[in-house]
Amino acid sequence: MKNLKKVATVLLGAFLFTLTACQQGPKKEEPAESKAAEEQEPVAPPEGIISLEESKSLYDNYTKNRLDIIHKYEAERSTEKFEAARFSSFSYADIKQYMDYIEQEAKDAEVDISSLRFYFANYPDKADFPDGKKIVHPRQNSIFIVPTMETADGEYGFYIGEDGKAKLIKNAVGQTAVGSTTKDGNKSYASFAPSFATPAILQQGKSLNLNHSNSGPPPDGDF
Repeated sequence: MKNLKKVATVLLGAFLFTLTACQQGPKKEEPAESKAAEEQEPVAPPEGIISLEESKSLYDNYTKNRLDIIHKYEAERSTEKFEAARFSSFSYADIKQYMDYIEQEAKDAEVDISSLRFYFANYPDKADFPDGKKIVHPRQNSIFIVPTMETADGEYGFYIGEDGKAKLIKNAVGQTAVGSTTKDGNKSYASFAPSFATPAILQQGKSLNLNHSNSGPPPDGDF
């Protein structure tokens, strides 16, 4: 009788253990993406990262060697108070969207983006841009970003033509070589000023150049 009770107890325990295990179900595996994120190696800093001391030195060099010249020039143009811009900024979200956008367009055009060029620029003394957007800081210096691609002749900025292919900017807007001499004997400088011989080209295709950033003197405490 005692042996029978022992056997019954063992069988009942085994049954309850099996029932509990079935109710719990198999243990869920962690998503592959989560595992990959945990296993991802830390990103090494780019070679171009500079120290705060070097940043301060570069900022002060601009103050010493450029700022007074800009203020004197603008004072000759207008009696209105002018404070030169010291930075241009885009929101982090806008930059991420821009990177995704140009990668998408480059992929569709079957080209690789070689680099991003940050061109120095200067806003006109007007109320609006040609596209109708308001110029918040007339006469201020700024930058615009141009993606480049490698060609047999070198690295150049590109845009997307009407046929969906990557086209070189220099072939659309025209360009005068740096240091070349114009007919009146003055030196000319390379720019993205449009060539008036081919105005129709400028309105065709799709530009990948980014501008309309926020600019101004730095917030108190940056440098």
